[in-house]
Amino acid sequence: MSRPPAPARLATRRAATTSRAAVGLSLGIALVLLFVAIRVLAPESVGDVLSNTVRDFFTLSISVVIESLPFVFLGILLSIVVQVWLPDGFLLRHLPKNAVARRVTISLLGVLLPVCECGNVPLARGLILRGLTVGESMTFLLAAPILNPVTIITTYQAFGWSDGILVSRILGGFVIANLVGWIYSRHPSPMNLLTPRFQASCAHAHDEVHAPRVRRTVDMFAKETGAMLPALFVGSAVAGLIQVAVSRDVLITLGQNPVLSVFALMALAFVIAICSNVDAFFILAFGSTFMPGAIVAFLVFGPMIDVKMLALMRTTFTARTLLQLTLIVGLASAALGLGVNALA
Repeated sequence: MSRPPAPARLATRRAATTSRAAVGLSLGIALVLLFVAIRVLAPESVGDVLSNTVRDFFTLSISVVIESLPFVFLGILLSIVVQVWLPDGFLLRHLPKNAVARRVTISLLGVLLPVCECGNVPLARGLILRGLTVGESMTFLLAAPILNPVTIITTYQAFGWSDGILVSRILGGFVIANLVGWIYSRHPSPMNLLTPRFQASCAHAHDEVHAPRVRRTVDMFAKETGAMLPALFVGSAVAGLIQVAVSRDVLITLGQNPVLSVFALMALAFVIAICSNVDAFFILAFGSTFMPGAIVAFLVFGPMIDVKMLALMRTTFTARTLLQLTLIVGLASAALGLGVNALA
């Protein structure tokens, strides 16, 4: 059977994108309206029916969405700039040819792009479409949330130079990101790390290259919004659900154990799904309870892997890839935290 003509295929993809965007926006608006109804419109009558746990779930879920949404949109806009408005080959021409030096340079791009981790997912997608390898995009995706000026400044304001927390976060994030990039650069079939839907996007990346830039900008914004928003809302809901289900008192009781404290704060980082630009101030409240290595593990593992990030990355990478990635980053972050505790 012959394939439909290119305009028909493009129309079909636009319709699917619009449908996904509508679903995502509808879900987000529904959550916000329900939250407002519970907390503002009828707090007493609803409070008689709903437990504090349910109200906490909506509060935590909506707070993650509100915190993440501006960075998601910023990441989408930066991705569009890279794909549409930069001259062809501009980025690739200015990167080193040597593979190691290339990944090192890519891991430092976050210094120029102060975007939270959730905004880096659409940007990393755009970098793949622009010609970067999967391993190189992973290096950027993991390093940028930590190696950007906003995160570095807020970490310094929270901890200064005490206990080597700031230095350990910067160096640890840099090393782990480049380690992951090196591992996946050796994968025999890197395209198999991507979802079939994103592979199709890569295959048709140049379908509209001759279309007007404004039109391509609008189309890409709709497409990326349709992919990112449903994942963001689902990830935020999961983060809220886990937070109300796991007692923080249990985590705090583990704070002074040099080994268990590291894994306890890594678990908290995975659950809390807080933006890397403000996570240093959040964990500062635990500074007198947990050892420095545990705080470092929190500050490194959280921006790279949490429930919200996994939901967003699932739009691009297969479930098996994300499981492997979580294991590698988790083991490396734990080793970093245990090392800091051993030296403390």
